[in-house]
Amino acid sequence: MLPVAVTNYRDMIKTNPLLPALQSTANNLAKHFTAISPARRELLQQLTAFVEQRVQAGQVVHLNFICTHNSRRSHLSQLWAQAAAYHYKVPNVQAYSGGTEATAFNPRAVKAMMEAGFQIVKVNDADNPVYEVTFADEINPVTAFSKKYDDPFNHNKDFAAVMTCSHADENCPVVLGATARIALTYDDPKEFDGTSVEAEKYKERVEEIGTEILYAFSQVRR
Repeated sequence: MLPVAVTNYRDMIKTNPLLPALQSTANNLAKHFTAISPARRELLQQLTAFVEQRVQAGQVVHLNFICTHNSRRSHLSQLWAQAAAYHYKVPNVQAYSGGTEATAFNPRAVKAMMEAGFQIVKVNDADNPVYEVTFADEINPVTAFSKKYDDPFNHNKDFAAVMTCSHADENCPVVLGATARIALTYDDPKEFDGTSVEAEKYKERVEEIGTEILYAFSQVRR
């Protein structure tokens, strides 16, 4: 009997389970991989290639997702990346986020990620609160708070700077310490704050970023 042809590397791999609600979300988002446009796939391939190169070399993969205020899109991307790496068994991935200035992890974005299945606990009530984010039972929570991209909390050399907003991409021409730069930008859900479609737009952004980040990690060959 001839072997069955595998047309997608993702079909070859087993995955680690996420928290039940998050696993359900990830399963649903994976159904939309084929809808990712060729142009976006080309951008996502840059992320896949950076991760794959480091993994195959036995190195730690450092990713810093950067947006101007480190309040929404950069956090969503960081948390999805850490969850996706675990889910698709991509080892030694450390995802961070930062901005050109620090503000706070926006509570609307926090709520939208919780609705997607992440467990998020606020550690303190500071103006810039610290959160602990859990995506799987076996993994320690991710510490999330707003910070500049070069904050000592982040890894500051030999990392990929993933620019998640066009403003940061255009106004931060040099990211010190980065050995790769990827412009993976998203529309800002902030534009809909206080409107009747606020929750819908935050959900839309969480799902868009989740779909693309999951796809990028699903393509990493190990």
